[in-house]
Formats: sequence, structure tokens, C-alpha cells
Amino acid sequence: MSGKQGSAILWVIFMVLFTIQITNAAIYNVGDGNGWTFGVSNWPNGKNFKAGDVLVFKYPKGVHNVVIVNKANYGTCNASGRTLSSGNDRVTLGKGTYYFICGIPGHCNGGQKISVTAKLTNK
Repeated sequence: MSGKQGSAILWVIFMVLFTIQITNAAIYNVGDGNGWTFGVSNWPNGKNFKAGDVLVFKYPKGVHNVVIVNKANYGTCNASGRTLSSGNDRVTLGKGTYYFICGIPGHCNGGQKISVTAKLTNK
């Protein structure tokens, strides 16, 4: 087998595995039917998130936002982090724990915050 054939075979295997990972991804609407709003902090309970899953934050544009923060800022509701504000924000999870708050003053303290941990698989 030539080097080009070997590289091509490895590329095909990689693409198949990548496609399987994407196909198994779930899309979650944060807050379900209520959307990204007050009192959503318990929404992740009982859900098994995995790398590749997508969180969709739906809310009235200009009324809320989504700030991706670190653990310390999550605990203190400090809105220092990457801010999303489209009203239909999508975040694809990698492996690890993510922290999201609403950066509008008083909203995070009103329960508009979630933390989710994504694993490599649901096992």
C-alpha cells in the first residue's frame, strides 16, 4: 500500500467516526418550552450531556443574554465572560463542565443560570 492510499484510508476512517459522533449528538432547548428565563437552574438535572451535544438558548432578544463564565463567576453571578445575545444562541459542548448565566443585572441571582457537564459518551 502506498503512502497516499494509507493516508486516504485513514482520512475515510476519521470522517466516518466524526460523522457517527455528530449523528449521535442531541439538541437541547434550554428551559424546554419556557426557554432561557428565570428559575431555569434545575433544568439540567437528570440529563446526560455528551460532547457534541448542542444547547439552544431561546429568549427575547434584548431582554436576556447568555454569558459563558468560569466556576467562580458562576457562583458569584459575575458576568465576566463570552456574551451571546442573538435570542437564539447555540453552544456545542465539548467534554467538561460549562457554566452559563444571564448577564442582565439581577437575572442570575433570580435563578437564570445553569451548569452542565458533558462526557465523551453517555455510558
